[in-house]
Amino acid sequence: MPSFHPPVRTLMGPGPSDVSPRVLEALSRPTIGHLDPAFVAMMDEMKGMLRTAFCTENELTMPVSAPGSAGMETCFANLVEPGDKVIVCQNGVFGGRMKENVERCGGVAVMVQDTWGTAVDPAKLEASLKENTDAKIVAFVHAETSTGALSDAKTLCEIAHAHDCLAIVDAVTSLGGVPLLVDEWNIDAIYSGTQKCLSCTPGLSPVSFNDRAVEKIKNRKTPVQSWFLDLNLVMAYWGDGGGGARSYHHTAPINALYGLHESLVILEEEGLEAAWQRHAYHHQALRAGIEAMGLSFIVPEGDRLPQLNAVTIPDGVADADVRKQLLADYNLEIGAGLGDLAGKVWRIGLMGFACNKTNVLFCLGALDAVLSGMTDNINKGVAVAAAMAFYQQ
Repeated sequence: MPSFHPPVRTLMGPGPSDVSPRVLEALSRPTIGHLDPAFVAMMDEMKGMLRTAFCTENELTMPVSAPGSAGMETCFANLVEPGDKVIVCQNGVFGGRMKENVERCGGVAVMVQDTWGTAVDPAKLEASLKENTDAKIVAFVHAETSTGALSDAKTLCEIAHAHDCLAIVDAVTSLGGVPLLVDEWNIDAIYSGTQKCLSCTPGLSPVSFNDRAVEKIKNRKTPVQSWFLDLNLVMAYWGDGGGGARSYHHTAPINALYGLHESLVILEEEGLEAAWQRHAYHHQALRAGIEAMGLSFIVPEGDRLPQLNAVTIPDGVADADVRKQLLADYNLEIGAGLGDLAGKVWRIGLMGFACNKTNVLFCLGALDAVLSGMTDNINKGVAVAAAMAFYQQ
């Protein structure tokens, strides 16, 4: 059996995004022990850089040794106890996964539903909390990866706290791509992923918990149902047991953490606000090209994520055929719609290292070429020129 050598792709789907060559180099560095003093020192550096990325001073800020879905489960498994009522705001696929987590923890999920492609409606959350005065937690997705909708996390957290609830926030797609101010917005528990705007490999999930959340974790009446994700145990490894010592919990994914460390170094070199601005800037160029073709976005402009663009599929065009041809002819990956939006939209990612002028123009040119051979329901040959006009203004 020969070694596996993957094709070289340009990843402009909903994730993973293109990985920085610096991160790939970091992954190849020599493996050392997960309790090695040098590795422990790197862990402390990483925690500090994650605090910067999350805009928080939370002591319990670390990467879970598993992908973003495990970060989600870490938040729910540690904060939801049997019988707890949790208000879950759903405006896409991932709000539904929050509901699944609540119920698997023995909690009671009360759903606040919004149309897919729109932001979470604060008024609906307020009304639900007034009806459910015994609710203990509010959970919502900041940046809904299935639709490209951005919700007002600050306002939603304020409403949750006004009703004495903790707030759990999904920031898998928002971290590093749009403003995310954990301390200023008083987010109690938050999770993300490394494969989106951080441009690292999949497999790690940064999380952060404030003092209110930690107090609830430490004073649970029942054990956390997951041994591996029990923060009462994990804190002893990622925290300081005195003199820099760590208590063994699991063998950390050492080389993967090298990669995350390097991606956070890159983010600090660019500057967090500069990264937010870069994502917004290149989104505007992509938007100019998409709209020049006669295509549209499903999310209203004010609620639209710059790094995840849900674009309508022209009438008479088969979603899978376009994505298949883009992959075969251009080595370009864009994403399909999920759930209610399957077959109706493409999800075009502009995340992290992949968010640049070259990729915007390449994607528009490739999409124009493929669609021009399939339909007359687009404006042909104008997308790249429209994006260039934006860049040159």
